[in-house]
Amino acid sequence: MAWAFKALKLTKKTRLLLAIALPAVITVGGRALGYKFGGNVVVRCRQGHLFTMLWVPGVKLRSLDLGIARFQRCPVGRHWSLVVPVRDRDLTAEQRQEAQAHRVFFA
Repeated sequence: MAWAFKALKLTKKTRLLLAIALPAVITVGGRALGYKFGGNVVVRCRQGHLFTMLWVPGVKLRSLDLGIARFQRCPVGRHWSLVVPVRDRDLTAEQRQEAQAHRVFFA
């Protein structure tokens, strides 16, 4: 993200403000759409496995953030995949329970 700010020739103060405000805006917008950004979120890998992880937009420790998706290791299938958050209302109680059984603490 830093390279994008430099390409726009923004001042240091503006870059700092955007770096702080952008994740907050994405979190609030995502919550308005029914996602639980900013906390423990149920995510689904490309093979359909469900697991729970801490999801804060723009903050990651062991994954590649691609906006609404992340490239990381799936703890259920033990493979690397794109994972995306799943709306809570789109899950059954059984799926929520399955996701809670596979929890990732640092992504």
